[in-house]
Amino acid sequence: MQARMKNPAMILPGAMQAVQALGKSAEQGGVPEQTLALVHLCASQINGCSACVDLAYRFKKGEETNERLFAVAAWREAPYLTDAERAALALTEAVTRLSDRADAVPDEIWQEAARHYDEKALAALIVAIATVNVWNRLNVTTRQVAGEWTKSPEARKWVEKTAAFR
Repeated sequence: MQARMKNPAMILPGAMQAVQALGKSAEQGGVPEQTLALVHLCASQINGCSACVDLAYRFKKGEETNERLFAVAAWREAPYLTDAERAALALTEAVTRLSDRADAVPDEIWQEAARHYDEKALAALIVAIATVNVWNRLNVTTRQVAGEWTKSPEARKWVEKTAAFR
């Protein structure tokens, strides 16, 4: 398998920094890092973004377990998730699949998320979901290959820079 081209965010000046800044802003909303990682994985699975799914497993957050990561694909039935995480995943699914229903984000999904997250955290979740959808669309459209990014010099620099935060 070969990518159609380099990731567009790496080609256009400022694009990578802009998308990364959007993602960083989502980390400031008080949503647990592990929940944001589950949201990232869930949207990436829905969108069929193998590059992002691969990254979710390679760069697990905190004390995340493989059982919980594997369960994201079946989050409704999996016993490993909290009610707040389920609410975040339901919101992720609705926002990622906007055109699947007339009422894209039904009130019951919104209200359940609002029961677990305050306004700032809801804003963070929405921004995080939107950002992962941007990444997924860039990667899927250009057929980015899972695992390839991790071999790049950019990845090595990123891993070295972020190792202190894990």
